[in-house]
Amino acid sequence: MTAYLGVILAGALGAPLRYLVDSRIQSARRRGFPLGTLAVNVSGSLVLGIVTGLALCHGLPRIPKAVLGAGFCGAYTTFSTHAFETVRLAEDGARRSAVVNVLANLLLGTAAAAGLALAGGL
Repeated sequence: MTAYLGVILAGALGAPLRYLVDSRIQSARRRGFPLGTLAVNVSGSLVLGIVTGLALCHGLPRIPKAVLGAGFCGAYTTFSTHAFETVRLAEDGARRSAVVNVLANLLLGTAAAAGLALAGGL
């Protein structure tokens, strides 16, 4: 029950934080490239990489791993918004930006997950 409630509470923090980070970054921009969503997904990948490194190499217990990984990171990061914004870019004729969005989320998100090595000392 503790893990369940922790995941709910962490999710309740992650989702509004995603909105705040995304809207703060995008408010300085017009409708162009979705830099806010990219920043959210990359920073969430870094946090999840660190949590995973702590779990694998330092024995982070199951409950904090679930709360931080599934609860916070699951609510903070967003694949659906990334997909929607990519389709919107393509429909608006910004096909090059749509491809850059896909590649940037994939490559930078994966690179940020190297937080696993930071936390684990790998």
